Formats: sequence, structure tokens, C-alpha cells
Amino acid sequence: MDAWLSWLICGRSRKSSYALLAPAVLWLALFLIIPVACLLELGFLRLGPYGTVVFSLTLSNFSRAIEPRYLEILLRTLGYAGITTLLCLALGFPAAYYLSFRAGRRRELCLAALMIPFWTSCLVALYSWMIILGREGLLNSLLLRSGLIAHPLRLLNTPFSVVLGLAYFYIPFMVLPLYGSLEKLPRQYLEASYDLGAGRARTFFKVTLPLCLPGVVAGCILTFIPCMGDFLTAEFLGGPRTYLVGNLIQNQFLMAQDWPFGAALTSVLLILLVAGLYFYQRVEPQR
Repeated sequence: MDAWLSWLICGRSRKSSYALLAPAVLWLALFLIIPVACLLELGFLRLGPYGTVVFSLTLSNFSRAIEPRYLEILLRTLGYAGITTLLCLALGFPAAYYLSFRAGRRRELCLAALMIPFWTSCLVALYSWMIILGREGLLNSLLLRSGLIAHPLRLLNTPFSVVLGLAYFYIPFMVLPLYGSLEKLPRQYLEASYDLGAGRARTFFKVTLPLCLPGVVAGCILTFIPCMGDFLTAEFLGGPRTYLVGNLIQNQFLMAQDWPFGAALTSVLLILLVAGLYFYQRVEPQR
């Protein structure tokens, strides 16, 4: 047994390499490649009576998915995901900079606090935000008592509440790549910039920001992609004007029972995201 493990780990033959790759490949095939392939196939099938699926190939689901009324929802989702990504970047970069350069012994505590959104149930967090943002919620009560407003503000079921909820859930996806990029930044470069007479602002824009740009791009991608597929935040904190692609897909699968159309919508969203990532991979090395 020990000899076999030694050959598997230390061996340089093709067989040992294939043996090491086999578990990961099997996992990806079972839980990613095969489900995605089935989803794409389902998008080409027809809807039968009573929500059944007829095994007859058609492009009607994809042509319906790009109709103007559904494209409007897709563009709205792109807008919400883009605004949330920019907000997370604006809030996450100072936080990551503080963790890398200023936190000191408090770094571990701050990183643990950053992960708090992952420690609680998503539904518990959403109901908490509903209590905070309601007309008689905590935020309106504080504003009324402080005299800043005369009447309760409508904060819930608005674009503001949806963006706030998305930023709350996905800001760790922005901060952690930024923190990793800033942590690897050679401090000698910063010291050299100061020695050559550059101030803090010039050093930041000429040295720090360009060197941590891969972390910025990674954080934006990791934040943007899950925002595109999120539906619970818009379902609980949003209203009719914040109806996103995730809510549309959910309704097709669970309420309308139109699985082929739901699969076509999911496939279109997946193709757009993969095309965006491919375009970035083609353009990024040329920068």
C-alpha cells in the first residue's frame, strides 16, 4: 500500500498523472459538465401538455428568450450586477488596503468579521434586512427620532434595497481577491517610490493600483457572476421593477412549469457569461 501511494504521488509517468487527475475530472463531469449538457439539451425540447416535456427539437425557446420583454429583464440584471460590482469595489478596496497595510494584529479579527455573511442563513439575513429597511423598521425609526426626516422613507422593495442586499452578500468575493493581491505586493516598490519623491497619492495610482489590477479584475468577475444569477435578494427585498433574470428562471421552473424555456434562459445567461470570460482571457494578455 505504501509503495503504491509513493508511486502515485511521486511518480512521473502518465499513468500516475492520470490517476491523480481522475477524481477531479470525475467530479467535474458528474456535477458540472453532464448537468450543463442536460440543461442545454432541455432548452431545445418542446413543452407538452400539463408541463410535460416533448422530445422534439426546436429553436423556439431560444428565439423567445431574446424577445424584447425578456431582453429588458436581462439588461436590467446586467445593470444591477454592474452597479453592485462597482459598489463592492468602492467599499472593498479601502477595506482590503486596510487589511494589508494597517490592520496589524487585528487582521485575523477583521477577516473573521468579513466572513460573517457566510456564517448565517441567507433567509435569516434577508429577513433581517426587511426588518431594518421597512417603513416602521430600525433605519426609519432612527431617522425619525433624530429629526432628519418627517415621514418614513420607502426603502424596502426598491432598487436601493436590492443593490444593498446584493452588496452585503457578495462584498467578501471582492475583498478577498483584493486582499490577496495587495498582500503579495512587494513593499520595496512602495519604499522606492517614496524615496524617489512620489507622494502617497502618486504612489497609489502609479505603483499600487497597477500592480494589484489582477486582484481588481478577479474580484469584479467573482462578484459580477453570482449577482447575475441571484434571485432571492430581488424576491425578498425588491418589487415588480426589480424583477431579474434569476426570478424569471425560477418562475419558469417552479411556477409556470415551462422547463424548456427556463433551460433556454439559463443557457443564454450561461453563454453570455462564458463569452465575457473568454473575451477577457483573449484581451487581458495584450494589455
